[in-house]
Amino acid sequence: MELRTLKYFIVIAEELNITKASKILMIQQPPLSNQIKNLEDELKTKLFIRGKRQLKLTEEGKYLYQKAKDILRLVDETKSEIHNMSLGLKGVISIGLVEGMAPDIAANWISSFMIKYPLVKFRVIDGNSDDLIEKMRSGLISLAVITAPYDQILLNSIKVGEEKMVAFLNKSHHLADNKKDFITLDELANEPLIIPSRKTHIDTIKKWFKKNRKEPNIVCEMDNYLDAIALANRNVGVSIFPKTEYVLNSSIISKDIGEINANIEYLFVWRKGHQLSIIEDNFIDHIKAVVNHK
Repeated sequence: MELRTLKYFIVIAEELNITKASKILMIQQPPLSNQIKNLEDELKTKLFIRGKRQLKLTEEGKYLYQKAKDILRLVDETKSEIHNMSLGLKGVISIGLVEGMAPDIAANWISSFMIKYPLVKFRVIDGNSDDLIEKMRSGLISLAVITAPYDQILLNSIKVGEEKMVAFLNKSHHLADNKKDFITLDELANEPLIIPSRKTHIDTIKKWFKKNRKEPNIVCEMDNYLDAIALANRNVGVSIFPKTEYVLNSSIISKDIGEINANIEYLFVWRKGHQLSIIEDNFIDHIKAVVNHK
């Protein structure tokens, strides 16, 4: 039984006259009569007793009339509830973001989600991955974009991006005009270095130099990518950070680090076994759809 046919049936049942019903429904009489005949054939029963001037409902017809009204009312209520849910989805989503590509990645999700749910607002918390994981562990946030590695027991994850670690330096720096696209670890070993403060990144960078029997001259550890760029711009040192599209200073260049191929993975993570809000669940589904669509 199609909903359209049930609508036709209800009008005929109320008018008990095919001619009147056809005018109300703006359908020619023969096709409307065929619709009711097909319905009776499907149900294998008569729904109307046909008289000379008007129709009369059979007991089966009376039963279907009540049920058809219930079905169509339920359909209308369901449509209305779903519509109201989509319009009424509101609240604040708090999400942690590391430096680098994470803001650009998340901006795509946020903008498309707000088009779908205009009443939802966002609160962005900055920090390095360790800080954000600790905030998730303590329940301050449920969602974040971090860099690997991460606590696989605590968090679910989806890989959402990747970029390499590079050296940022001012164009006036003596290593900037070496006519190569890369800098060697031996060259960097003699330079003051500005690096990410996350312990795993510090350990990784120290291992690079250890293989060459060198010791890095780390003069500053920091979380903020833009601050690291600012220090490199002032020739405080060479900044080793993930390469991102956003270098907001034309005085800065980036060079690959010759002997290594260190890629940073960006992961969207959320807490396992943690009760998420409806809007957070919807946001996770939205992100999965965006990532799978790529």
